[in-house]
Amino acid sequence: MPLQLRSTITSDGDLQLTLVDIETPAPAADEVVIRVEATPINPSDLGLLLGPADMARAERSGTAEVPIVTAPVPPALLPMATPRFDESMPVGNEGAGTVVEAGSDPEAQALLGTTVAVLGREMYSQFRVVKAADCLRLNEGATATEAASCFVNPLTALCFLETMRLEGHTALVHTAAASNLGQMLQKICTADGVDLVNIVRKPEQVALLKSIGAKYVVDSSTPTFMEDLTAALTETGATLAFDATGGGRLASDILTCMEVAASANEPGFSRYGSTTHKQLYIYGGLDTSPTELRRAYGMAWGIGGWLLTPFLPRIGPEATQRLRQRVADELTTTFASSYAKEISLAEALDLENIAVYNLRATGAKYLINPNKDLS
Repeated sequence: MPLQLRSTITSDGDLQLTLVDIETPAPAADEVVIRVEATPINPSDLGLLLGPADMARAERSGTAEVPIVTAPVPPALLPMATPRFDESMPVGNEGAGTVVEAGSDPEAQALLGTTVAVLGREMYSQFRVVKAADCLRLNEGATATEAASCFVNPLTALCFLETMRLEGHTALVHTAAASNLGQMLQKICTADGVDLVNIVRKPEQVALLKSIGAKYVVDSSTPTFMEDLTAALTETGATLAFDATGGGRLASDILTCMEVAASANEPGFSRYGSTTHKQLYIYGGLDTSPTELRRAYGMAWGIGGWLLTPFLPRIGPEATQRLRQRVADELTTTFASSYAKEISLAEALDLENIAVYNLRATGAKYLINPNKDLS
């Protein structure tokens, strides 16, 4: 029987990762069955997969084929997991594979035998039943591995620009910018003629982004970071930022530099700061420490959360389909993703693998092939 990876946090305070047998139901008329061949481990997946557990204290039991991983949840963090106590939860936001069975509707039948991608959740499974309308049919020759990450990162990057246009900004700031998503965003901005200020943490990440055409890259680890960021913001006029880190002082520092850049273009003194609105959205949690705000940026500012799925209804189905088609057309160029390692479902529960992909580090993204080594 097909396997699916499940995550449970017990009311006793433990995280349990298991592989369970599930029955694949026959598809309804408007559904298809996908043999999942590639599904990435995104930071958004890790929030559900590992939750607030202390993975440094994780233990593995069971067998090589059907392992079990157990890790304690620190008591101070356990209350945040209360709504999911003792519920075995499937994981995996997106993925790709081959349609092996289809319902009777013509739209479903047209996908039979093709390679498709889907934002279908529960993708850490050998087979997945989804609506045919939710599938993205890939262009001829595209592989499941190439398409595994064609929803979350590509659509997020594209919707950053949609947000910019909707809210009247003209340029962007992005943190953790050397990631797969960050590289996609740079390529989109280059193609669309949008100035992008990239913030990274290492000199080699500066070089990486410069090699794909980035003009503005600042390194937060350097002593001149604030001066360098202010100079880039002054030149670009960027007043909208998307922050993948979430914690620490970075969000505050970005708003502060935006204020300095904006004030330089406004005459006189105002006790309330510049009149230019500065907006920062936190869309990730790479830094799990508290977000520190040091109010040095006047009164015209905003901070909020941003997620892809609530944003898509704002632009509507027609615009969403336009973005999806752009992803399909540029799958191996603008939206190409790279992975450090391909692993099976069982290997996803290997403690050494968990230690690596849980770092959420640039260049350490893992890809699960639920049907790896199976015919």
